[in-house]
Amino acid sequence: MTAPTPALPAKIDPLVRAFLDTPGAVAAALKRFGSPVHLVFPQVYAENLAQFRNALDQLLTQHRICYAHKANQSRAFVRTAARAGIAIDATSPQEVTSAIAAGFGPQHIEVTGPKGDVFLRDLIDRGLTINVDNLWELARIPELAGAHTEVPVLLRVSGFDDGQVSRFGVPLGHIERAFDLLAAHRDRIMFLGFAFHLDSGDTGERIRAIDACLALVERAYGRGLTPSVLNIGGGYRQVFTEDADQFDAYVHALRESLLGRGEPMSWGSNTFGYHVAGGAVHGIPVFHKYANTIPATRMLEDLFTAPLERHGGRTVAEVASDNLLDMWLEPGKALVDHAGVTVAMVEFVKEIADGSVLVNVDLSRDSVTPADQEVMVDPIILPRHGVSNETSPVGVYFAGRLCLERDLITNHKVWLSERPRPGDLVVFPNTGAYHMDLSAATASMRPPPIKLAVAHRGGAFHVCLDADYEPDPPIGPPQQHTPRRSPMPSEAP
Repeated sequence: MTAPTPALPAKIDPLVRAFLDTPGAVAAALKRFGSPVHLVFPQVYAENLAQFRNALDQLLTQHRICYAHKANQSRAFVRTAARAGIAIDATSPQEVTSAIAAGFGPQHIEVTGPKGDVFLRDLIDRGLTINVDNLWELARIPELAGAHTEVPVLLRVSGFDDGQVSRFGVPLGHIERAFDLLAAHRDRIMFLGFAFHLDSGDTGERIRAIDACLALVERAYGRGLTPSVLNIGGGYRQVFTEDADQFDAYVHALRESLLGRGEPMSWGSNTFGYHVAGGAVHGIPVFHKYANTIPATRMLEDLFTAPLERHGGRTVAEVASDNLLDMWLEPGKALVDHAGVTVAMVEFVKEIADGSVLVNVDLSRDSVTPADQEVMVDPIILPRHGVSNETSPVGVYFAGRLCLERDLITNHKVWLSERPRPGDLVVFPNTGAYHMDLSAATASMRPPPIKLAVAHRGGAFHVCLDADYEPDPPIGPPQQHTPRRSPMPSEAP
């Protein structure tokens, strides 16, 4: 009995699976709009949002969801978020314009990231909430604001771990200088509270950052300031894999192949961040996030029910409620999870000198991968010419269309039930969060894949240009986002 071939089956949303399984549906979309395409599913986004919101409603008395626009440029997603009554996190003038066009009012738009003079002036003129990145921005705001303008401001802080230096936010060691500026310009700055964003999904790190910010709230009240908001940023993970055991088995086989045992499973000398020494494989691979099995809603529960030692074992949620703190979150990946796929067409298949099989498709790596990461889920093949007579699996690498050696869409070997043929369609799963847009380029003057929205209404699927999508009715009551100041209760955090 032969051992099963290594596999990385992707988790697919039932609505997306139903569309892919509808005979001729994907082919018809490509015939109408061309190939390759990004397909976004706003109804999946809306369901993700409903689950995220419900989890927060169960945990917190006051919260605000700000969709992180940078996760995907899709207008359909942004319009769905606006229709649902949440807020949005924008990071550029273009994202601000997109948010306003989608229907977000000034009180629903928060702007994060580094900002220059021109951008700051525009934000102040529009009355948007500014998530201040640094002391220069904080000092510049009252200089740019009019005599009777009160600018809503969050102060982003960083430096919770001495061993991790961030290029963003005001370091904790500089916080008194920030307090001096805030206290000196009460007439121009409406100080809402503190914010942070961690480049990590680790719950323990986030709890420590929250505790540090609660201490800052105490210090701020000592300076006569009245913060009422704590923005804990994004970083809520996705679940890519359908089968954690199969993922682990694939990684084990890959590690064995790096040691020269078994069939080669990586292109060239790629080790995916591992290093081999002393007859063993060491390190953390660049694809480690694909091993995650904890959904965002479980992360929220683990976070807000965690006890805080400095507060007598009360949970994060209890301390926030006791002190009337409005908790803001900036989910991007969690809302877009499983709400997008990318479809390309096989142009040809070839074997190279070492016997490796390359499946060349009509898009490039930057259309389906975020920067230098390796996407560890298997593409799905939709044959356009029926099933072949082949019965044995074949290991292949998917290659892009650029004349660059590095344009390998998969640097790890993918096992397919049969060898693809020209004209077959290849579906790259779960590309909605950053994969579509973060690294997208126009190399060789080729435009990026067109973006289409897919909706299921009236018992049938409907496909349209992303820009033309009209959202479903609201999925829940709108949030209240008017900036306000809360009095500090008698018991400090």
